[in-house]
Amino acid sequence: MATYVVLSQFTDQGIRTIKNSPQRASQAAELAKSFGCQMKEIYWTLGKYDVVTVIEAPNEQSLMSFGYALGSAGNVRTQTLRAFTKDEFSSIIGKLP
Repeated sequence: MATYVVLSQFTDQGIRTIKNSPQRASQAAELAKSFGCQMKEIYWTLGKYDVVTVIEAPNEQSLMSFGYALGSAGNVRTQTLRAFTKDEFSSIIGKLP
């Protein structure tokens, strides 16, 4: 499974209903499972992004499907980063000439 870091910002709708955010996080975790993904961690943060989530997905297509389903609810806008463990990164740079 690949690891992704998802940076989220609340939309106007999402901030108006901020009190529901913990419940929406649980619902998002269940939604992720329906696409074969797993939300490993979720953090509400200060700064440019309101929420940071660590997600494992079997492939990019599953993650994209989950992301579109999540985004269509209208509460957050996301930016997704592919994350690599130290071992994965070592394997990548090990192929350098």
